[in-house]
Amino acid sequence: MKYAIETFDLTKKYDEFTAVDALNMKIDNNSIFGFLGPNGAGKTTTIKMLTCLIKATSGTGNVAGYDITNNPNEVREKIGMVPQLVSLYGDLTVRENVYLCADFYGLPTDLKISRADELMELVDIKYAQNKLVKQLSGGMKQKASVVASLIHQPDILFLDEPTIGLDPTTKRVLWDLVEELNSEGRTIILCSHDMYEVELLCDGIGIINNGVLAAFDTPRGLKDTMIKEQKELKSTKDSNVIKIMEELRKESSVEDSAAFDKIKENIEIRNRDLKELSVMISNLDENMLNHLNKLPSIHEIVEHDSGRIVMDIESSDESVNQIISAIITNGGNITSIATKDPSLEDVFMSVTAKKEEEGVDNE
Repeated sequence: MKYAIETFDLTKKYDEFTAVDALNMKIDNNSIFGFLGPNGAGKTTTIKMLTCLIKATSGTGNVAGYDITNNPNEVREKIGMVPQLVSLYGDLTVRENVYLCADFYGLPTDLKISRADELMELVDIKYAQNKLVKQLSGGMKQKASVVASLIHQPDILFLDEPTIGLDPTTKRVLWDLVEELNSEGRTIILCSHDMYEVELLCDGIGIINNGVLAAFDTPRGLKDTMIKEQKELKSTKDSNVIKIMEELRKESSVEDSAAFDKIKENIEIRNRDLKELSVMISNLDENMLNHLNKLPSIHEIVEHDSGRIVMDIESSDESVNQIISAIITNGGNITSIATKDPSLEDVFMSVTAKKEEEGVDNE
């Protein structure tokens, strides 16, 4: 099975309001997929349809090889769900809650005991197995919820904001667990507003906005698309400025014309394929700066008191190597280096804002 989840014009309407509009996406089997969207975008509605909690108005989808419309019971047997708000019984112990879920799926006694032991050891919650759920911390409750959702060995696990409100240490434990579960062959569907979390864990990402799939790619692919769009927009704006300047120059003196040429040259330089490189050099001196300023791949250097320099450089494969080599050759001690790319949060904000400006085409 190539795809863990496929949707085919999946649609949900509430009277005249379309919550999810003809959604088509394919999620690879054995992947970690981030499903994102602003509040009210249709994300939760989509998950409810895929987990057979609500029926689609039209269209359908396949989950773990079963049609969500025609085979909801088979779908439920293949999925697990860890909701944002832990839905375990507070007056039962961890083990009692896990057993209850096992009984729901009809697991025989010996199997539910062995699986419960194995899973509680896996998520490191066995030490609290006899505690009431209402006595547990937030992180412990999430671990218990993961055990309960995995007791029937689902192929696909849905996680809805699994680390919200947790401390950094507990977050890291759950991130490690997600990666371990995925390495065992499970597909993970992660709904989260934590962009760092999504970028760290996910192989693919879908962004839904106003019920429409606004973006679908790998984290790197989404960033590269944004970089390309930014360059195209910048190029268009600069081209328009140059056209206006050319018209003005026709009516200006020779002296003004020379000034226009200089401005045009600066715009063309700025419109080149550049990227930002930040380097911290512990022994930065004037001689090293002079040498770097002579490199043709560097267009601008800004020096900071901390010893860090920020450069606009050519976006070529050789540029970074050339600059690093020049620093080292001149005796520079590099303590940190980084290039600036859009973050996943930048992509999210750009995609959702753009769709708001364009409006939604429901045709």
